[in-house]
Parts: sequence; C-alpha cells; structure tokens
Amino acid sequence: MKKNLFKNKDLLNQALTHKSWVNEHPNKRESNERLEFLGDAILEFVITETLYKKFPQHQEGYLTALRSNLVNTQNLANLALKLGIGEALYLSKGEEEGRGRENPSLLADTIEAIIGALFIDGGLSTVSRFIKEHLVAEIPDKVSGPLKDPKSRLQEYVQSQGFPAPKYKVIEESGPDHNKKFIIEVFVKNDSWAKGEGKSKSLAEQEAAKNAAIRMIEV
Repeated sequence: MKKNLFKNKDLLNQALTHKSWVNEHPNKRESNERLEFLGDAILEFVITETLYKKFPQHQEGYLTALRSNLVNTQNLANLALKLGIGEALYLSKGEEEGRGRENPSLLADTIEAIIGALFIDGGLSTVSRFIKEHLVAEIPDKVSGPLKDPKSRLQEYVQSQGFPAPKYKVIEESGPDHNKKFIIEVFVKNDSWAKGEGKSKSLAEQEAAKNAAIRMIEV
C-alpha cells in the first residue's frame, strides 16, 4: 500500500485500525468501521457509474453480476493481499493469533475503509483513480469467465432441471469468534451434493456450491 497516496497519514492509520485494536488501546483513535461504511457506498457508486458507461449495450442483470464480481468479499480480499494490507493492519493480540491478517472478510472491510479514507483525503477524483487502477482494470478478466457466483449458478441449474432450490445446512462450526470455521453441506431434493468450508457461513456456502459443480455434470 503506497502511503504517499494520502496527504493525511492519520486517515490511513485509521483505515487500517480494526475495532479489536481499539478495544486494547482505548482513546488512541477510532476504528475503521465508519470509514468502511463510507467506502462501501463510494465503491459501489464508482463501479456502477463505470459499468453503466462502459457497457451501454448490456442490461441491468449483466451489469449487476459484473459489479458483484468486482466488489465481492473475495475479490476485495485478494486486492488487499496484493497490496500487502494484512501486514499493515492494527489488530488485537487475539485477532493476530487467529490469523486475522489473512481473514477475507476483515481484509475486504479494510479495502472499503481505505476507499472511504481516500475520498475524505483527496476527493472523488483520487479515490476513482485508485478504484479504476485496482478493480476496474480487472474487467477484461472478469468478463472472460462466468459472471455469476457459484450459488447463483447452482440454483439456476437445479431449477432448470425442475428441482427445488438448494438448501444449505451448517454441519460444523468451530473456533473462537475472531477465527471461526464453518462447514456447510448443500442439499438438492434432500440429497447431499457437496460440502464447503470457510471463515463465514457465506464463504462456506459458496465453496459448497462450487464443489457441487461436479455433481451438476453428473446429473
């Protein structure tokens, strides 16, 4: 992460500050939660405007799926890893021990906080350059493959076969609050199709749906 992007380095430090660090260091500075709230809205606006202008021939469904591919948790977490954000985070000892620096949800939230901080620090033009350099630049890769996430693709497939929508069930939950692990099983017509593991229920469901792709071919 290039610190020279910021005129006000305090804003960058706040964007990198997880709430767990604030609990261990009271009255030092705020967590990044408010910046994350702001950054989430700015990210969606910039990506939406860009896609609207870039793809005048496509309708809402296509644009929504492409936007989701660009701003979803895993994609933002991948960007954070690429920029070395995890190493710069201010975390509590518990989050540190729980591998918070690699937690996709935490990393994605931090990217949104950085976007919020960039907006405050340099305005819309500055934050737009950051988003376009790191996320809009991925559009050619995204449009070359399936746009919809594994859960959406699985649901469309099973319903096209006349089956009811897939159901997801948590079969195992372990670990402390700051480092949870979920194992989720996906069922179609009461038959188990696959299992998936993740640090959140959402990530585990997506992994289960992705693993069900083999069953989709066999059915």
